[in-house]
Formats: sequence, structure tokens, C-alpha cells
Amino acid sequence: MTTNYLKAPSKFNNFPVVEVTNKQFQVSNGWEAICERLNEAIKTIPAKKKLVVIETYQGVIHEELIGNLINGIKPARFINSDEYMLEEEEIKKLVFQDVTNDRLFGFLTRLTMDAFFDTEKVKAIQTELSEIKEGTIIIYGSGSSLLCPQVPSLGGDLGEALLVYADMARWEIQLRMRNHLVDNLGVKNRDTSDWMLLYKQGFFVDWRVCDRLKKTLFDKMDFLLDTNKINEPKLVEAKGILEGMNLVVNRPFSVVPFFDPGPWGGQWMKEVCNLDPSVPNYAWCFNCVPEENSLLLKFGSDVIEIPSINLVFRHPKELLGDPVHGRFGDEFPIRFDFLDTMDGGHLSLQVHPLTEYIQEKFGMHYTQDESYYMMETGEDAIVYLGLREDINPELMMKELEEAQAGGKSFDAEKHVQTWPMKKHDHVLIPAGTVHCSGKNSMVLEISATPYIFTFKLWDWGRLGMDGKPRPINIGHGEKVIQWDRTTQWTKENLVNHVQIVAEGDGWIEESTGLHEREFIETRRHWFTKKVEHHTNGGVHVICLVEGDEVIVESPANTFEPFVVHYAEVFIVPAKVGAYSIRPFGSGEGQKCGTLKGYVRG
Repeated sequence: MTTNYLKAPSKFNNFPVVEVTNKQFQVSNGWEAICERLNEAIKTIPAKKKLVVIETYQGVIHEELIGNLINGIKPARFINSDEYMLEEEEIKKLVFQDVTNDRLFGFLTRLTMDAFFDTEKVKAIQTELSEIKEGTIIIYGSGSSLLCPQVPSLGGDLGEALLVYADMARWEIQLRMRNHLVDNLGVKNRDTSDWMLLYKQGFFVDWRVCDRLKKTLFDKMDFLLDTNKINEPKLVEAKGILEGMNLVVNRPFSVVPFFDPGPWGGQWMKEVCNLDPSVPNYAWCFNCVPEENSLLLKFGSDVIEIPSINLVFRHPKELLGDPVHGRFGDEFPIRFDFLDTMDGGHLSLQVHPLTEYIQEKFGMHYTQDESYYMMETGEDAIVYLGLREDINPELMMKELEEAQAGGKSFDAEKHVQTWPMKKHDHVLIPAGTVHCSGKNSMVLEISATPYIFTFKLWDWGRLGMDGKPRPINIGHGEKVIQWDRTTQWTKENLVNHVQIVAEGDGWIEESTGLHEREFIETRRHWFTKKVEHHTNGGVHVICLVEGDEVIVESPANTFEPFVVHYAEVFIVPAKVGAYSIRPFGSGEGQKCGTLKGYVRG
């Protein structure tokens, strides 16, 4: 196959930023400058006893922060919140109901940060802090804001304390987990042989606990500390971050795409997305997963990285719109990502849980319905989708179990229907449908966001990138497969159900899905001239699927024009309302195409 997918060099933007133009916000770079900045701020605390609270998200490198903060600030007393938590064995018991003993799946916790602390220890340190009359005291770590003196003993009163929040992007946390650099909340477990156990506890417990506390602190923070790059810290006023998020929610924007190799990965994204050609492959691009992606805010020549989920927490109504917020709360329900098998291999054969199953087993409110949109295909591209008309469920499950136990390789085409694919085809995958993309496809996957809940049925006998077998979930999968979704049903309901819904001068709008069981609607626009859009009170997620370059504009000039290049994904907040998209720059004169996802009303 050819590896030249573009006619001209790619303009794909891997590091989209939103510029905060207010000059009053200054970024301090490096530990020396950061500590000097904090020391100046400490001097402004009127009391003789000067409390400095450094609240940390799970995943910061504590060794880096603690050493540099002590050396730079030289506090009279340094208090590490870890010392006031429950003993490790008690924390393990506390979280086990949510972590479980499964390698991959757990249950979304209802715990809050205070549950991790020993109330007697907290009372003692709060009494000690109350009795100290002067000097600089640093209270450091996850939950440190709960240790400030007050009555009752937990849920501390920050008072005049200086609050610095050390936030972390979740993809960076995952990379640190893979390299065994960080522990889970309240325990020392970074050296566990299987990093996926660290990730699972982060996903189901730590991040939920930290987020619940963080939401209460946005308006109390004085500074945000960005340590996403090890030994390259940055500090900025928290008001600057809040102003930046307010700017973002009033305009189209993109989060930072994250690219990751995989055992089936391909070669398309290397060229199209300007990636390192020396990497063997890239399998995934998570280009709109706000729970995991980052948001870049630019202050002058400096860029601060924050988790994009902060925007959802801070501005859920403006971002999502009232109806979507009312239904999903402060969760972003739409996910766009790329799956690259060009010159690669098949994805794992899989199925996603039904809504009632994911609610009962994992505590999720909704499931991962999805679809595959073909950005590019080879001549032999296929999708495995639905079951054959002559399916024998007992035989299929028996052969899956035997293959997984090391027996004869599973013959997927004996049981699962295959469909030839071409560029711009769109197949729909409601939960319970057996599916996977074959090799030589470039898939834009559009789905609901509970993305960890994939039940792999067969992985073609491969190992993961860590050299270990990838988790197979035949037991879960068998319980949710919809055996009546066979060839004819799949053809009538899931494959290329495209309808023209509107057209005008130089444009056509098509409905391409999703299935009636799925809450996401997708609309494709083909255009050579400007197309008018409106959010209609709900968030939009859009990918440029054809054409080199387009520009997104406000008819009322409420935001700066926003340029989008081929394959880039962007978000239009509900608050934006009216906007337009037209060919631009190297895309002028071309037939362009966008695919838009939104929550059905």
C-alpha cells in the first residue's frame, strides 16, 4: 500500500492553544522563579502565621515538588498530608469495593477525599496548627486543604492561607504509571508489576476523589502549578486560568490530541498528523476525550497545560447546554478518536455492555454506543459487524474459549459478518453489537464516553505493547451480545444509512446516524461555499473529513475566526450559538466535508 496519503505537507496542529490576552497574568518558569514568586505572595499574608497549602492531584512527582518547595521557601514546618491518612492496609480495604480484583474493570467510587484520612490524626495536627503563632507552614499533598485548622476536624477552613493547586493531565499520569513513577492515592504501589492496576485505581477511584475536591477549590485557588513536564514547572495566577476557561467556552476550540502506539497500529497518522516517523506505529489518537485530554492556555510566550475536564467542571451549562447538562451533569458525553490500522492489523473483536449492564456492574450512567467513520481505506478494508445469519451462540462461545486457552485460532468470519469498506463509509455500532475494524482502515470513532468498557472477545493471539496478553473479557461479553443482530438486521440498521436532510447554494447536509438506540446524532456537510450552523443549545464536536483547510467564523463577530486543518477535531460550545464554516486558504475551491456529532434533543 502507498504511504503517501496527502498531496501536500500536513498542517495538522498537534498543540492547539487558546491565547489569554490579559497581560496582568504572568507565568513563572522553573523552581527558583516559582519559589521567589510564592515567597513574595507569602509576605502579603497579614497574619504572623503564614499557611501555604499545596493541594496536589494524583500523579504529581512528589519527590520533585517537595524537595524544591522546601529548598525554595524554607518553611518553619512542612506537613505532608500522606502522614495523616489512614494506614495503607486500611486504604486498600476502603477502595477494594471499587477497585475489585479484576485487572481492568472496577466500580466508579462514591468516596470523597475525607474518607482517606484518619480523623484522630487530623484532629491532632489541626490542634497543633492552631497553637502555632508565627512562621511559614507548608501543608502539602492530596487533601492538604482539609487539614487547615477549623471545627469540625475535617474539611479545613483555608482562611487567609495561600492555596496553590498542582494539577495534572490524565494522559501524563498514565505515562508516569507505565514508567512506575507515581503511586495511587494514599498508598506506595508504583512498583507493582502491572501498571494497568495503577491506571484502574486512578480511573475508578483516585481521579473521582480528586475531582470532587478540586471542584470546590476553583474560586479559592491563588495559583495553579503546572508540572506536566518533569523538572519544567510553571506557575500562574489561578484567576488567569479561570479567565482562560471563560474565553474557551465562548469560542470553538480544540483539546490536545494524544497519540499512542498499539499492537495493531498503522502508518496513516504518522504522515497526516505530523508524528515521529521513527515510532513503529500509532494505533490511537485521542483527539476529543475531554476527561483525558489537555487544554493549553497561552500567556504571552508561555503555555500552561490543564486537564480539559476542568472546563466541563467549571462551565458545564455554557459548554454542554442546558439539556445536555441536565441529562449528563458535568460529564462530556461525546468522544471522537482515531483508530489507525493502515498497514497495520485488525482491532480486537469486541462488544460493549448494554446500559443496564454497565449501570449494575460498573456504576456508569450510560454505555459506549459508537460508530466507525472511514477516513481512509485500502482495497481490502473490511469491518466485522454483527453476526452471521446461521450463528450458533453456543458454538461461537465454545470456540472463543478454546482459542483463548491456547487451542485452534478463532475463525472470526465463521461467526461474524464482514462488510467491505471504502472511504467515507459510516457504520453504526449500538452496544451489544459484535464488531471490530479490520486492517488497512483509518477510522474516526464517534462514541459515548465510557471508553474503558470494551469487552474483548478475541485479539488474534497477540500480546500488548508491554509484552503481556491483552485482557480478554469473554465472560462479560457473552452476557451482553445481542444474538439477533445478524446479517440482514445489520444491513438494514447499521451500514451506510445516509440521507440528505437539507441543501443550499454550494452545500449538502446528510444524516449519517446514529442508530435509534444511540443518543448521538451525526451530520455530514459537503460544501464548496459557506455553511451556516447553530448549536441550538447543545455542544457540537466536528472533524474535517475532507479538504485541506476551513475557517469557522461568527456572524456577529463574537469570537476570533478559527482555522481548522484536515483531520483536526474541534468543539463548539453550546453558548456559541450561530457559526459558519467555509473553505479557506489551501482549501479554497475544494469540495470540503465535515462530520458533526451532537446529543439528540
